[in-house]
Amino acid sequence: MDTLAIKSTKTTAIFCLAGIALATIVASINPPYPHAYKLHLASTGLFVIGLLLIAKFFPLRQSSWIWATVFTLLHVLGARYIYSFVPYNEWINAWFGIDLHQLFGWQRNMYDRLVHFTFGLCLFPLMFDVAKSIFKPLSGKRLIVIVLLANMSMSMLYELFEWLVAVMMSPENAESYNGQQGDMWDAHKDMGLALVGGILGGMIGLVLNCHSHISQKK
Repeated sequence: MDTLAIKSTKTTAIFCLAGIALATIVASINPPYPHAYKLHLASTGLFVIGLLLIAKFFPLRQSSWIWATVFTLLHVLGARYIYSFVPYNEWINAWFGIDLHQLFGWQRNMYDRLVHFTFGLCLFPLMFDVAKSIFKPLSGKRLIVIVLLANMSMSMLYELFEWLVAVMMSPENAESYNGQQGDMWDAHKDMGLALVGGILGGMIGLVLNCHSHISQKK
């Protein structure tokens, strides 16, 4: 990156971190489920620390910061309502008169599914930047494969972490944190959606890259 790009990225990073901090403060005001919220709040803190460490050792684009922030804000909202009780359906029904659960026949709160999907989609640029720095000689398509493998690995590790939480905590607290909502295939679906999000992110990246090459030739 040139000096101007680095300065612009740092400014973006500062705004993104400030936005995450502000959203976390607002979400922490009288949370409906304070005990479970603290566990989710800890995961938010760990994610931000990880993001800062990645930014320290790998050059990240502005888009990587922005999309990582979008994912984090979605997580912060989910954390406030411990995912299982995010009232998105009530909000959309009130604003647009649409009942998503009735429309699609959903029997559970689907907000956690959205966040797992956006894990793959929104964090794809960041993962790609890291892979590009580590595996410089590889082509873009091979880097996408590496990112998708990392996506699946991290999804699996997170689901194992949730299983460990379930083993160590009481059934009530474990359910509050994991948000399985009685679905025995919850972990499989979460990992699958993260992969689908990553694949979509890779496809978007390929399209944008092709468009960039065409524009440069003109």
